[in-house]
Amino acid sequence: MTMALPSLKSLSWLLAWFCAVLTLPVLQAQAAEAQEAQVMLRKAQLAAQKLNYSGTFIYQQANQIRTSRIFHIVDAHGELEKLEILDGKPREYLRRNDEVSCYLPESKTVQVEKNVTQEVFPALLTNNLSSLPDSYNIKKTELSRVAGLACQTLSLEPKDALRYGYRLCVEAASGLLLRAQTVNVKQEVIEQIAFTQVAIGEVDKTHLKPSFPNTAQWQLENLTVQANINSGWTVKSLPAGFKKTREMRRLIPLSAAAIAANAATAKSEAAKPHQVIQMIFSDGISSISVFIEPDADNRSEGNLQQGAMTIMGKRQADYWLTVVGEVPLAAIKQVINSIEFKSK
Repeated sequence: MTMALPSLKSLSWLLAWFCAVLTLPVLQAQAAEAQEAQVMLRKAQLAAQKLNYSGTFIYQQANQIRTSRIFHIVDAHGELEKLEILDGKPREYLRRNDEVSCYLPESKTVQVEKNVTQEVFPALLTNNLSSLPDSYNIKKTELSRVAGLACQTLSLEPKDALRYGYRLCVEAASGLLLRAQTVNVKQEVIEQIAFTQVAIGEVDKTHLKPSFPNTAQWQLENLTVQANINSGWTVKSLPAGFKKTREMRRLIPLSAAAIAANAATAKSEAAKPHQVIQMIFSDGISSISVFIEPDADNRSEGNLQQGAMTIMGKRQADYWLTVVGEVPLAAIKQVINSIEFKSK
C-alpha cells in the first residue's frame, strides 16, 4: 500500500499551527506584563493624589537645573499641597484641590487661579491614562533606586515620531513616582525630574503655610477669567492619542504666550496683562498647550526647543498663536498649522 504524502498546503497549515503554539505563551506573557505595567501606572497616578509625602526634587532641562521642595497631604477637605521653588527668585505655590495661589514676595503679590488640574511632579499622569497603550508600548524593565528607595522602572516607547519616550521609576511599596526621564529616538535622556530626598507618610501640616510674613497685605490677582469654555477655536489635526482636557480664558500677567514666542527669536518685550484663550491637550503623559490672543506688533514667527520642551509662535489673521509642548517639533508644527476658528 502506498501512503499519501501531505500536500504543500497541508504542510503550510501545520507549520503555521506549530508556530502559533510556540509563540502563544510568549504573547500571553507580554500581554500580562503590559497589563501589570498599566496597573502600576494607575497606582502611581493615585499615589500622587492620595498619599501624604514630602521631599526635594530636581528638574533638569537641557543644561538648566531647578530645585524644588514639595509637601502634600490629604485631609477631610481633599488635597493640600505646597511647592517651593528653591532656585532663582523665591516663589511658592499653595494648592487646595483645584485652586492654586502663587506667592511672589518680590512684588508682594498673590496670584490665584481656579479650576487647575494637578500637574506638578510626582503627579505627571493625567486622567486619560487608559489611552496610553494606544500611543506607547509599555513594559517593565530594570529595578532601580532613587533617593534611597527601591523602585521599578517602566518604559513607555512611543509608537510614532510625534512624541518622546519615557522611563518612569515608581516606588515598590507605595507606587509613588520617584523619577521621570524623557528620552529621544536615540534613547538619550533629554529631560528628567527626580526626588533627591523623599518621605512617604506623616507630614507636618505647619509646613503647608506660606513662608512669607504678612501676606494678608499683599496685592491679590485673580488669573481665572472663565473656565470650561468653548471658544470656537479648534485643532483639526491633533497627533494620535491626544485629547483636549481643558479650555479656558485666562489672564496672563506677563503675557506668557508672548514671552514664549519672543524667546524663540531672542527678543525681549514688555507685555501688559491681558486675556488669552488656552487649550490643553494630553495623551496621558505628554501635553500640548495652545495659546490664542490678539496679534501685536514686533513679533517674529519662530520656534525654540530646550530639552523636551518645544515652543512655536505664528501669526494667523488678526491673532497670534503660540503652541507649547513636551513633544518633538513635528507635533508642534502639525498642531499650529491646523488651528482654525469655527463660528458657534
